[in-house]
Parts: sequence; C-alpha cells; structure tokens
Amino acid sequence: MSEQNADALKETLKKQIVQYLNLLDVKPEDIRNDEPLFGGDLGLDSIDSLELVVLLEREYGIKINNPAEGRKILIDVNHMAGYIQAHQNA
Repeated sequence: MSEQNADALKETLKKQIVQYLNLLDVKPEDIRNDEPLFGGDLGLDSIDSLELVVLLEREYGIKINNPAEGRKILIDVNHMAGYIQAHQNA
C-alpha cells in the first residue's frame, strides 16, 4: 500500500474512532497517529476497546478473538492502520 493510501486510511480511522466512540469533544484532526488510544489524552477505557473491535469487524472484516492480540493492535492509529493493511486482504 502506498504512503498516500496509508495516510488516507489513518484519516478515515480517526473519523471512525470519533464516530464509533461518540467522542463529542474530540475532532479527528486532534488525534495524532502515534497518540496512545488508552492511558493517554483520549481517556479511552475497556468499553471503548470493545467498540474499536466492533469497528474493525464491521468496517474492515477483521475479527479479533484474542484480547492479547487486541491489545497489540489497539495501541494507536498507526498500529491499527498497519494491522488493517496487513490483514484486510489476507
């Protein structure tokens, strides 16, 4: 995947994160690609992680059954985008 496509995917992911998690006071452009999704400024919790797993399944056809795997993927936007790129067409 080209860098341009990767950047577009990251921008789309940010919009989806705001939408799926109903983050009323966060704009997609406020989320940095390397900003921790959990334990950082976003203040996401375990319920939010379930919503992100649902997002990956609904939007990208990616099922995450193992919580340990989910923790490795849901680190930040960069990790999520990389996982999607690696597994979407697998």
